[in-house]
Amino acid sequence: MSEFASRRMMMVDTQVRPSDVTKFPIIDAMLQVPREVYVPRDRQEAAYVGENVEIAPGRVVLEPRTLAKMLDALDIQPHEIVLDLGCGLGYSAAVIARLADTVVAVEEDTELAAEAQRALSEEGVDNAVVVAGPLAAGAAKHGPYDVITVEGGIETLPQALADQLKEGGRIAAVFMDGALGTVKAGIKQGGRIDWRFAFNAAAPLLPGFARARSFVL
Repeated sequence: MSEFASRRMMMVDTQVRPSDVTKFPIIDAMLQVPREVYVPRDRQEAAYVGENVEIAPGRVVLEPRTLAKMLDALDIQPHEIVLDLGCGLGYSAAVIARLADTVVAVEEDTELAAEAQRALSEEGVDNAVVVAGPLAAGAAKHGPYDVITVEGGIETLPQALADQLKEGGRIAAVFMDGALGTVKAGIKQGGRIDWRFAFNAAAPLLPGFARARSFVL
């Protein structure tokens, strides 16, 4: 077994399983997808640590526990189409691709987007496509989606993204309040998203998801 493969197994055994993630497809996906491929070359040694790994200024690959618990809350099915926002270098898209029918991954940093598409192609992930563009705009032409995942912190969800979720569809995101964050999972019912608390986690705020600030004179 390669060194990275044994680190993957340790990641699952020490970070994912102890976090009450028991669904076999998620465990299997996280054992199979080489996380070290989807981080900058000089960060490969940090790929399996139990924390967010920075891949660009203000951008991270979510820690394994956070991603696994988000996916556990969403319960993605093999026939579903998923919108993955802020895919970075493609790790989340590669994991979700093993659970879903199709993944449309959006990345607004064009360099990250190009690298993500290259890595996914080289790894043979042929049911995920990377779209370069503003995260807050999503990818309406490929929607609506059964599931939306947001790979970073948000303060508010733009209406354009809510509109791209199917009725009955599910969404998960890390809601940030200053330095503190909570992951919430939502279901779209009657045209609006009902959110519930899932677990605590934190991530840097993604571009386009800050709450509008009101100025007081």
